Amino acid sequence: MKNFKIGLLGKIIIAIIAGIGIGLISPDWVIRIFLTFNGIFSQFLGFAIPLIILGLVTTAIADIGKGAGKMLLITVAIAYGSTVLAGTISYLTGAAVFPSMIDASSSLDTIASSKDLAPFFTVSIPPLMNVMTALVLAFVLGLGLAALKTDALKNAAHDFESIIVKTIETAIIPLLPLYIFGIFLNMTYAGQVFGILTVFIKIIGIIFLIHIGILLLQFCIAGGFAKKNPLKLLWTMMPAYFTALGTQSSAATIPVTLEQTKKNGVSEDVAGFTVPLCATIHMSGSTLKIVACALALMIMKGMPYDFGMFAGFICMLAITMVAAPGVPGGAIMASLGVLQSMLGFDQEAQALMIALYIAMDSFGTACNVTGDGAIAIIIDRIKARG
Repeated sequence: MKNFKIGLLGKIIIAIIAGIGIGLISPDWVIRIFLTFNGIFSQFLGFAIPLIILGLVTTAIADIGKGAGKMLLITVAIAYGSTVLAGTISYLTGAAVFPSMIDASSSLDTIASSKDLAPFFTVSIPPLMNVMTALVLAFVLGLGLAALKTDALKNAAHDFESIIVKTIETAIIPLLPLYIFGIFLNMTYAGQVFGILTVFIKIIGIIFLIHIGILLLQFCIAGGFAKKNPLKLLWTMMPAYFTALGTQSSAATIPVTLEQTKKNGVSEDVAGFTVPLCATIHMSGSTLKIVACALALMIMKGMPYDFGMFAGFICMLAITMVAAPGVPGGAIMASLGVLQSMLGFDQEAQALMIALYIAMDSFGTACNVTGDGAIAIIIDRIKARG
C-alpha cells in the first residue's frame, strides 16, 4: 500500500467527480476562489506553451536530422504519412457523425454567460512570443542544430529542454487536476456539466471505433507489402497493445513491441532500428484522438470549421507530435500551441481537451505502438527489395 500511487488519469477522474459534487452545493465565493486560481494558471499555461514548443520540438527535430540516411528518411516519411492519414480519417469520421450527436444546447459558450461570476483578481502573464513564432523558430533551430558539427549549442538546447520538462513535471502536470476541478466546478454551477459529460461519453465511443479501424487499415497495408494475413500480423502485436494499455508509455513498451515485431518476420536489424524510432515519431493514435476531440469541442462551441482548416492543423500537428514522447502528459501538452494558434482554442477549451484526451490516453498509446509494428513490416519489405 505504501507504493500505491494514483496516476494522472485517476487524479483527473477524481477532480471531475469532485468538481461536479462540490459544484452542486458550493456558494458563490468558493466558485470565485477557483475562478481566480484558474485565471492565474491559464495565464501561466499561455506563457509556457511557446516555451514548451521551443524546448521540445527543437531538440526532437535536431536529433532526428542528426542521423539522416536513406532508411531513416523513408521511416520518417511513412510514420508521418501514417499519422496524417489517421488524423484525416478521424476528421472525416467526426465531421460525418458528431453534428448529429452534439446538441447545440451543450454549447460551451453558454457556460460563460449563464452566471455572472468573476475571479477575485487577475494576473496578466504575457508570453515571450506567439505560438507560430515559437513553431517556426523551433524548426529553424532544429534543422540548424542537425547540420552543425559542434555540440555546444545542441547541448544548450538539451539543457533548455530539461528545464521545460522539469517545469511540466513539477508545475503544470501536478496542478492540472486542480485546474480541471475548477473548470467542472464552474460548469456544474452554471448547470451545463451533465449535458457535456453525455457528449464526452459518445465522443469516447466513436474515437475507440476509429482507432480500431486505423489499426486494421495499417495492417492491411503492411500485409499487402509482406503478402501475409493482416489479421494474423495484428494478432501477433496484441501483447504490445495490452502492455501499452497498462504502461501508457510508448518507450516503456519498446521491449515488447520489438519482440512481437520480430515474431511477425521482421529482421532483427530492421526491428531494432524501426521500433525505437517509431516510438518517438509515429503518433497516429494520439493524433486521431486530438483531431476528433478538437472537432467535437469546436462543434460544442459553435466555432466554424472545414476540411481546409483541419488539413493544415493535422499536417502541423503531425510534426509537433515528434516531441510528445518526451513530455509528461504526452501528446496533448505538445499540441496545445497548435490548438491555440490554428484552431483558436481558449484556456477553457484547452482544459476540456486535456480532460477528454487523458480519459483515453492509454488507448492512443496502444494504437501508436501497435502501428509501429506495421511500419516495421513495410520497412523490412522495402529493404529486402533493395
